Amino acid sequence: MAPYLHLNLATWLFTQLLLLLLLFRNADCGHIVKTLPGFPGELPFKLESGYIGVEQSELYYIFVESTGHPRTDPLLLYLVGGPGCSGFNGFFYQTGPLAFNDSHYNGGLPELYLRPYAWTKTASIIFLDAPVGTGFSYANDPEGLVVSDTSSARQTYKFLRKWLAEHPQYMDIRIFIASDSYSGIVAPIIVQYILDDNAAGVKPHLKLIGLISGSPHQGIELEANAEIEVAYRLGLIGNRLYQRARESCKGQYFSVDSSNKGCEEALGQIDELLNDIYLENVLGPKCVTNSPKPDEDETQSGRRRIRSLQGEKARRFSGLSFPQWWCKNSAYALSYAWANNETVKEALRIREGTVEKWYRCNLVIEELYNHDIASAFSYQKNFTKTDLQVLLYTGDHDLVVPHLATEQWLRALNITTEYSWRPWFVDGQVAGYKIIYQSYSYRLTYLTVKGSGHSPTEYYNKKSYEMFARWIHFYPV
Repeated sequence: MAPYLHLNLATWLFTQLLLLLLLFRNADCGHIVKTLPGFPGELPFKLESGYIGVEQSELYYIFVESTGHPRTDPLLLYLVGGPGCSGFNGFFYQTGPLAFNDSHYNGGLPELYLRPYAWTKTASIIFLDAPVGTGFSYANDPEGLVVSDTSSARQTYKFLRKWLAEHPQYMDIRIFIASDSYSGIVAPIIVQYILDDNAAGVKPHLKLIGLISGSPHQGIELEANAEIEVAYRLGLIGNRLYQRARESCKGQYFSVDSSNKGCEEALGQIDELLNDIYLENVLGPKCVTNSPKPDEDETQSGRRRIRSLQGEKARRFSGLSFPQWWCKNSAYALSYAWANNETVKEALRIREGTVEKWYRCNLVIEELYNHDIASAFSYQKNFTKTDLQVLLYTGDHDLVVPHLATEQWLRALNITTEYSWRPWFVDGQVAGYKIIYQSYSYRLTYLTVKGSGHSPTEYYNKKSYEMFARWIHFYPV
C-alpha cells in the first residue's frame, strides 16, 4: 500500500476516534430530558441538562432549544441576578417554557404547565447556575467557592466556549448574552471577553451580536440616589420632606457625612416611610418571608440600607411554612419543593453527593462573593465603538434598580438619541416608553415596562415577550 494511503487511513481513524470521544464527553456533560416530574406527558421542546467543568468549578446548566426555527433563531446565554440565584429562576419565573401551577397547591410535588409567552418560542436559551455554588453548580475544591465579578465572568465565558465546542451545531447561530438584575454587572465583562478574543483571532470565532439586560444593575450609589427621586415621583415621599433631603444632602443619599445632621434626620424619616413598602414593586404587598438572615444590612453610619440588587433578602424561602398565596413571592416556595425532590434530581441527572440542598438563591455564595467591579459603565461606554446591538429594559415601579438610575448612566454614554421617550405598544395599549440610541453601527434600545416592578419578565410575560421577539428579529419595538 502506498505511504499516502497509510497516512490517509491514519488520519481517518484519528478523526473517528475524536468524534467518538466527543460523543462520550457529550453523554457525560449533557443529558436530553424527555419528561419532567410534575409535567403531564413528554416535553414538547428539547431540554438538555448537564455540567461543564471550568477551572475548579462544575457549572450546571439547562438548555432549551427554540421551538420556532432552531437553526436560525438566536442563542442566549441567560444569567440571573443575586449574585447566587439559580438559572431555574429564569427558567420557571422569567423567560423559560415552564411555570409552576400555584393556583391550587396543597403540598407535595408542584405541577408544571407551559408558559404561553416563553422566550424559547423564538430563541434557544442556556440557563446557567453561576457563579459556582449557585443552584446545582459546585466546586471541586472549597476554595473555588470564593469568586468575584471578574472571576465569575471569566468562568462563564470559558463555560460558553466549552459548551459551544460540545454543541458545534449552534456555533454559527447569532449569540446574545442576556442578564437580569445584578448580572447586569457581570454580563458586559463577558461580552468584552468575547470581543477581545474575536479581535485577537481566537478560534472558533463567536458570532456575538449583542447584549440584553433587564433591571440592569450598574452601581449601588447611583441606584440609592435614584431610589429617593423615584419614590418622590411615585408619591411615597412628601414634597416638603423631599425638598429638605435634597437641599441638606445635596442629592447624595448613599454616603452621608455624620456631621450633616439635617441630611441624616431627613433620610431617617424617608426610611420610615419606605420601611413598609415592597421595594421591588411599590404597588405590591410587602410579604413576610422566611429568611436565614436579617432582612437588611446597614451601612457603617446606620442611616441608609444597602438594597439587595435582586431583592433577595425579601424574597428567600428556607421552607414552605406559612404560604401566602396572595403574595407574589409565595410562588418561589414551589421551586424548593420541586428542585429538591429526588425524582426531579434523577430526571435531571444531578450528580449525587455534590449539592446537599438546592436553594433558589444561595446566601452563602453572597457572603463569599467579592464585588470587585463597582460599575460596568466603562464596558458599556466601550461598546458604543462597536457594532453591538443592546436591549435594556426596566420597570417603572421598581425601587431596587430605579429606572432613573439607568437613564442617568445612559445619558452619560453621550451618544446620539434617535428616538426619545416615545410609547411602545402591545395589543394597542401603551406598554411603556422607549429611547433608542445610535452611534454608527452600535444601537441601544432602552424601554420601560409600564406598571412593572423589578425584573419585568416576572411581572409582565406577554409585554416582555413581545418586546423581546420584535427586537431579536429586528422589528420595531
